[in-house]
Amino acid sequence: MTSRKAKPKTIDEYLAGVKADYREALEKLRQTIRAVVPNAEECISYWIPAFRLNGRLLVGFGAWANHCSFYPMSSTMLRKFQRDMKNFQTSKGTLRFSPDKPLPARFVKKLVQARIAENRG
Repeated sequence: MTSRKAKPKTIDEYLAGVKADYREALEKLRQTIRAVVPNAEECISYWIPAFRLNGRLLVGFGAWANHCSFYPMSSTMLRKFQRDMKNFQTSKGTLRFSPDKPLPARFVKKLVQARIAENRG
């Protein structure tokens, strides 16, 4: 019988299990999100670190074998800011980046602010 890795209960627990360079990049991303929305609740949702505002998921992030991901929890946001993402790999609901080429804080702030507005509407 194989044992599954326990699901982290907090973002700190999640980050503790991530490679050091990925952890550093994700911690900076976390701080950028927190600066935009300091009253958001940190949580684990769908096995990844996420932020919830007024009971609704706002954004999330994660570490994978070959990249880090930022999840705006909205494919609309990825389409809306497509030009800003030309140097990053995207999929339907994911923006991928590497620790040595992190997402610009200014862009993350813009996405988070747009998600706050989208959640209100």
